[in-house]
Amino acid sequence: MQEHYRFEQVEAKWQKAWDALRAFEVREDDPRPKFYCLEMFPYPSGRIHMGHVRNYSIGDVLTRFKMMRGFNVLHPIGWDALGLPAENAAIKHGIHPRDWTLNNIAHMKTQLKRLGFAYDWSREISTCLPEYYRWNQWLFLKMFERGLAYRRKSWVNWCPQCRTVLANEQAQGGGCWRCETGVEQKRTDHWFLKITDYAEELLSGHERLQDWPEHVLLMQKNWVGKSTGTRLVFRVPALNAEVEVFTTRVDTIYGATFLVLSPEHPLVERLLEREDVPAGLKDWAARAVHESHTRRDPAEVVKEGRDTGLKAVNPFSGEEIPVWLANYVLMEYGTGAIMAVPAHDQRDCEFARKYGLPVRTVIEPESPQDAPAEGLAFEDTGRMVNSGPYSGQLSRDAVPEMNRLAEAKGFGRESTIYRLRDWGISRQRYWGTPIPVIHCPACGAVGVPYDRLPVEIPLEAPLTGTEGSPLEKVESFVRTECPKCGGPARRETDTMDTFFDSSWYFFRYASPGESARPVERGAAGHWMPVDLYIGGVEHAILHLIYARFFTKVFRDLGLAGVDEPFPRYLAQGMVTKDGAAMSKSRGNVVDPDACLGRYGADALRLFILFASPPEKEFAWNEDGIEGCSRFLHRLWKTVRDNGAVFAAEPPAEPAAADGSGLLKRTHRTIKRVTEDIEKRFHLNTAVSSIMELVNHVRRVGEELSDDAQGRAVLRRALEAAMLLLAPFAPHVCEELWEETGHGRPLVRSAWPAYDPALAAEEKATIVVQVNGKLKDRFEVPPGTPEDELRETALNLPKVRAALGRAPVKKTVCIPDKLVNIVAG
Repeated sequence: MQEHYRFEQVEAKWQKAWDALRAFEVREDDPRPKFYCLEMFPYPSGRIHMGHVRNYSIGDVLTRFKMMRGFNVLHPIGWDALGLPAENAAIKHGIHPRDWTLNNIAHMKTQLKRLGFAYDWSREISTCLPEYYRWNQWLFLKMFERGLAYRRKSWVNWCPQCRTVLANEQAQGGGCWRCETGVEQKRTDHWFLKITDYAEELLSGHERLQDWPEHVLLMQKNWVGKSTGTRLVFRVPALNAEVEVFTTRVDTIYGATFLVLSPEHPLVERLLEREDVPAGLKDWAARAVHESHTRRDPAEVVKEGRDTGLKAVNPFSGEEIPVWLANYVLMEYGTGAIMAVPAHDQRDCEFARKYGLPVRTVIEPESPQDAPAEGLAFEDTGRMVNSGPYSGQLSRDAVPEMNRLAEAKGFGRESTIYRLRDWGISRQRYWGTPIPVIHCPACGAVGVPYDRLPVEIPLEAPLTGTEGSPLEKVESFVRTECPKCGGPARRETDTMDTFFDSSWYFFRYASPGESARPVERGAAGHWMPVDLYIGGVEHAILHLIYARFFTKVFRDLGLAGVDEPFPRYLAQGMVTKDGAAMSKSRGNVVDPDACLGRYGADALRLFILFASPPEKEFAWNEDGIEGCSRFLHRLWKTVRDNGAVFAAEPPAEPAAADGSGLLKRTHRTIKRVTEDIEKRFHLNTAVSSIMELVNHVRRVGEELSDDAQGRAVLRRALEAAMLLLAPFAPHVCEELWEETGHGRPLVRSAWPAYDPALAAEEKATIVVQVNGKLKDRFEVPPGTPEDELRETALNLPKVRAALGRAPVKKTVCIPDKLVNIVAG
């Protein structure tokens, strides 16, 4: 065995050996239970960054661990390879997007292999290749046939910097998700996917996602935005028209003192055509529309409005109330019209006071102390007043009766609406999947026949960065014939949002060579759902909602039998340096290649897993990676110094009478590491336990090496350390495993077992106090981390009862002894 650990030689050797063994390739006919581990695939920007290293290292630990636990593990990788950066690079550097992308893929693939990740490279996919994006087109056509894909004129989010359309989800806060440029609005023909057909399923499916972070589920719930209430029709006699409103508070309708339309409401056009339209109303409405498209958050709007001079009839009371236009009502929410109840809605209250409109109280609080401060609307439920036949009733009791009356008389009904809007997928870009539609003057929009797929991205398109789709400038691409009538026609020149590509890629890994459909049903049935999905929380709304939507479409197309793609999702924290997220603009990027050259893959992997729990933010620290590198060198020296224990035939399990405590420590470490990985994903504490085991070996190794029993204990401990550390630092562990005489590669070896009796932990009794007073006790293993102590204490029933609604100001933990909760 070499005296010193030469990571360059060791890592290159084992990466080559794993390739030769085809160690990570899997088949569906393997009798072992399946496990599908997947990290979000990367965009091939040119070089991997530390966020990639962290994400993929987490997945690699789980993959190798499950392999050692006897699972047939699918761990694939691919490339999210279409998108705007390739076009920008083409314009800036004069290189074709295809060449730029494929060159980047080649380089990044080399980087990932250098890190020793256990990928099944035989299943590699690239979304920029026709053999992948033909299935985007196939899926689009299936949705088109079912009415799930459709085209209509629409105001769309337009990024002037990227020169393309953005989905609502990509323009949150009024800025482009990619470059943060202020988003403008354009009215254009646009292709949509009818994700709203699945709105209820996207919410109810959360019941199957118990292993998702709660905050991610909440973000999705708020984005889908379900509201249950009442649809009501207000007649506008002067226009012989009806206006439908949606309200969650039908009990307040007797307090509706005016009706408000969005400036974009369909009725406004008719209203403005009247001869008696109020002076200045047209100009004001046009300005309000423009401003609403450049400032999308209604909460930020300085409320303005204009009286239209029209009246609407309250369907319950018969009262005529004025119709106003106002900028705080947006067409994209609800019906684009509201009944304004200023006494019981704060926005309406502010608007009414500004313009001197009446404020009529129709709900009074049940208790005087619930009354609002002066000038504020009372927005809670209570007892109805000034409400005709409903006066005196509790508002919550009157709602069902009012809904029944509205439905019986034909002016309303109970209803549910969603904030979610259909997904606009049209992009005026080049490097994306061409939408497979042909526009015929006689036949309209016609899908490209399936046997003519893929519609390939033409390589000769001019890329200038000017407005409009580059594809429309390629005459040979645009001019075609109608598949129905054979007449001259034009090909659709919009390309698909690249989130389309990433909404189903996890299915393709199951059968990447399938040539008849996006995924072979049997392979999908075997591998899906993904057992563990790992990626950043920034994808909680965009990618994860779209992927869930596509999975339900796959089910309905008969391609798969699952409702949810990712029952378990791990949202890993970002990597920071100097207190901020790593980015080129901040100048705080750490180059993984430089770390690999200086410390090696195992040290980098170990540090990025050891320094923080996976779901928490990870702060880069050069001293930390140096410490992990020193640990690997110590491990190497420890195994070399105790090489004699591996010379003889391995003994039976050593006796428990071990004065050094090493045997018990070994079994406890196996138990802790197993549970930390399998149950809690506490990879950092797993590494810490392994380090403690190795340090214990170093302390007692010389003492134990004097007799056969001691040497057997040493051998057991060192073998356990190598096996436990293998998912984290696989190269060095493989080398040590081989050097200590083990014929079977470690990658084919089983995870170590522990004896429950030997692994039994000593217990520490933790006293729990609330504001210094004893409330409860609980037992934990010695050395339990403070965050676990705090979490356990706060969830004790007696502690929860003592706290009531009092906020927790701080907790004081004394390890192995006390948790004191300061509240009030």
